[in-house]
Amino acid sequence: MKLDRREILKLAAGVALARPGLDGAEAAALPEGKFLKARELAVLDELAECILPADAHSPGARAAGVAAFLDAQLAAKDPKIPEWADERKEVREHLAAIDALARDMFAKGFLELTADQRTAVVAKAAAGEGEPKTPAEKGFKWAKEQTARAYYSSKIGIHEEMEYKGNVLLTEFVGEEAK
Repeated sequence: MKLDRREILKLAAGVALARPGLDGAEAAALPEGKFLKARELAVLDELAECILPADAHSPGARAAGVAAFLDAQLAAKDPKIPEWADERKEVREHLAAIDALARDMFAKGFLELTADQRTAVVAKAAAGEGEPKTPAEKGFKWAKEQTARAYYSSKIGIHEEMEYKGNVLLTEFVGEEAK
């Protein structure tokens, strides 16, 4: 799926609302994940929030705990199973590729960038999403797919974003008619 101009603008607005870049002391104080190292978990958290930011309608990926959820899933995958070991390795490579792209573009890691710089990094990584070739493009595609899956599996994604009310009998149609 390619990002159109509208999606890129939404993404840019979300990044602009995200917290500012971390300084070295803040980055060093980040918690370790169950599988991911502290920096990897923080990069995933920032990237997920860039992909699905908080807005007036619902909280974003950070509030939904997307990064922690994905980290826990990775931790539960037995590295003795070759496919899972490969997946865990690839995730680390994806996150490192996003961080490396930030360093290539701005001589700072993804966490240390300003909101505008993060927007530029994410936009560049998203540009090849339809047919990812570079490690950063592959990393973005993975992050977008996993962020969406985790977010829309969460209570926040289901109930606040999608406004799912549960399995109830509706006496009248509450949606919009197709045009």
